[in-house]
Amino acid sequence: MLDKHLIVKTSPLANKENVVQWKNYRVTVLQDRLFRIENSDKGKFRDEATQSVWYRDMEKQTFTLQAEDTQAVIQTARCRLVLKGKREDCYIEWDGLQRPIDNAGNLKGTYRTLDACNGVTNYPKMFSGNPEITQPVTLGNGVCSTTGVAVFDDASSLTLGQDGEIKAERGDGTDEYVFAYGNDYRAAVRALYLITGNTPLVPRFALGNWWSRYHVYTQDEYLRILQRFEDRDVPLTVATIDMDWHWSTQMENDLHIIKKGRNTPFYGGNSGWTGYSWNTRLFPDYKAFLKEIQDRGLKITLNLHPADGVRWWEDMYGEMAKELGRDASTGEKIRFDIADTNFVNAYFKVLHKPYEKDGVTFWWIDWQQGTQSGLDGLDPLWSLNHYHYLDNAENHFAPLILSRFCGVGSHRYPLGFSGDTFCTWATLDYLPYFTATATNVGYTWWSHDIGGHMLGAKEDEQYARHIQFGVFSPINRLHSSNAETVTKEPWEYKNGTGTVIQDWLRLRHRLIPYLYSASYRTHRQGTALIEPLYYQWDTPKAYEYKNEYLFGGQMLVAPVTQKCEADGYARVRVWIPEGKWTDIFTGDRYIAPKGGVEKTLLRTLESIPVLIKDGGVLPLSMDKGNSVENPEKLEVSVWNGNGEFVLFEDGRTQGNTQSVYTRFVNTYTQTTGAGMQSLTIKAEGDIGVLPQNRTLRVVFKELAPETRVCVYKNGKALVLQKIYADDAAAEFVFDPTAEYLVTAEVCPCTEKQERTARALKVLIASEGEIAQKEKTWGAIRAAETVDAYLEAVQTSALSNGVKLRLLETL
Repeated sequence: MLDKHLIVKTSPLANKENVVQWKNYRVTVLQDRLFRIENSDKGKFRDEATQSVWYRDMEKQTFTLQAEDTQAVIQTARCRLVLKGKREDCYIEWDGLQRPIDNAGNLKGTYRTLDACNGVTNYPKMFSGNPEITQPVTLGNGVCSTTGVAVFDDASSLTLGQDGEIKAERGDGTDEYVFAYGNDYRAAVRALYLITGNTPLVPRFALGNWWSRYHVYTQDEYLRILQRFEDRDVPLTVATIDMDWHWSTQMENDLHIIKKGRNTPFYGGNSGWTGYSWNTRLFPDYKAFLKEIQDRGLKITLNLHPADGVRWWEDMYGEMAKELGRDASTGEKIRFDIADTNFVNAYFKVLHKPYEKDGVTFWWIDWQQGTQSGLDGLDPLWSLNHYHYLDNAENHFAPLILSRFCGVGSHRYPLGFSGDTFCTWATLDYLPYFTATATNVGYTWWSHDIGGHMLGAKEDEQYARHIQFGVFSPINRLHSSNAETVTKEPWEYKNGTGTVIQDWLRLRHRLIPYLYSASYRTHRQGTALIEPLYYQWDTPKAYEYKNEYLFGGQMLVAPVTQKCEADGYARVRVWIPEGKWTDIFTGDRYIAPKGGVEKTLLRTLESIPVLIKDGGVLPLSMDKGNSVENPEKLEVSVWNGNGEFVLFEDGRTQGNTQSVYTRFVNTYTQTTGAGMQSLTIKAEGDIGVLPQNRTLRVVFKELAPETRVCVYKNGKALVLQKIYADDAAAEFVFDPTAEYLVTAEVCPCTEKQERTARALKVLIASEGEIAQKEKTWGAIRAAETVDAYLEAVQTSALSNGVKLRLLETL
């Protein structure tokens, strides 16, 4: 019998009023666009939960049934499901169009692991000595489709019993979940969550910068690394200690396996991948080591490879043997058996819980146990993810694991570890699409080896671009292989690249308030941090630009995945949807017509295109150090226009509440001769958990610093601290019980003024002969029209890259 905390509560039995049977079919109407279709020649259907689907007990649905000998029609408010005698003849119909029930237009989901992948090319036999064998990365299906219909067949899932155990039982025939959501892709993903469970809340600490390196660190070496980050004011939030935290690399020298004659299969051999006892040669006082990391404000994860079980040298071998009724005096290996509930209970109680009490926050399950187990059809990876997450939940408000994807429903066990990729541009070029597309199967929290894991090349520019993608990806985990000449420490990247990288890592930490709000929305509302463009815009261009994605709903991100050209600029081909968008780094403003516009954007090493929509609001922490608490100093940047952002913060009081948020409403109003940009601020919910005397800085990003900014608290004007910055700003102590209005006058600006001001910024930053730059600047200042501006730029002697930069916002 599993320990109580390892038993998940499910409600798999469908409301009988939602169930229809016709011939060999049993159909459950789960929602007006979501159906379960079972087809069994033997009339054997499954009512229990499965590894993937836990919830079918929906409220009564409204539908009609017309059953005849040749067909049955189920009509809901949104569509018609037509059943025929042959499964391939069944279809869904709405808007007068019949759609086959298949995955012909499936927009795909994700992949188990990118181990040994170089971009879209997988080398499946690399670790077994056959690196010449290749195959393409082939993504599984998701629940979104260009045809409007997607199908998930759950027949291969094993049964999850009410006692929490996996049973070697399956339904007879097919067990298909049909998602008929058209191009409403967000609704399709929410429907998936409805039957499989929500994505859990990802804790704040996981959203900062992670340090991870596969390296034989000593206790003092690791702490020195953390000190170097601290000395450079580069925040970290998670410290990863890879497999060498336990006895692993020098088994004979450390443990004398062969000398003692205990390296035979009976004793478990001498592989060092699996281990549970701290290597005291490297970590003589691991408890003090863990405490110092915690005192620095970081959370801790340790690497696990459970395949080889528990062997005679482990500190807890005797206790494990006792728990399982084994004779410890024999030294026989205790086999890893995730299908045995007694082993599972002892696995957590004896091997993991004591270390969590010492300071380990969560576990990185790094596989190695294959796909077979003691139960036919049970993939041990699934069980490790499932039980590890439930075990971590026993003592954590927002539990966490790091492991690989193991099929539909894996979103319940964040975070995803995408595996050991190559250090190449090809890998970087694939990851934005790979990450965004995973949202189609509800898997929204991928963690990649930022910079790549192995092979490839150490290229400073490539690593900087990978970091920039990492900052605008779900998890920013720096990692590398055990090659002695490779590390991801920023200061080892020269000629200014390391400085750029460190600035970006600081930005990632500042983004935690924005990222945590996204985590909350994913958990409660089912909307992802990263979404493909076609979630928002149903136009061919949105499907074509696969490396561009929505980030938090209000920003477009187009990572740079190609080298800079000789002129110092990298090119990024983008599609900009209709509306006004502003690059948060360069200040470049792009106004796209109906249907959007395609452009090539040029960027130097310092930035990538990140475009925020008209009226955007971006909260950033201003706190120093590694802290991930609700920030004492908060900066809120606003862009001209109308928009709204809700900042969700950590409202824990007793470990079970999440109810504090601040609403920022951004409004533009036109007045005589000018305009007014206003930001209304109101905190709601459990405001007592917010920092006392929080400093709030409101920055108007598109207004001159001399612009008059006014702040009203409950309608009364405040006397403000004067701020000298590049943007108009106001800073004040935020009282969460009050409502604030911050206003700034938007002075009229002609197209020429805006165009000329931007051109000066580009020319100042660009390389080239000063005389030529000055000559071009004079012509640009004199240009009264767009045509004259074009002529001034095109006829200049500037480099092609500078010309393109000057023209790209037109």
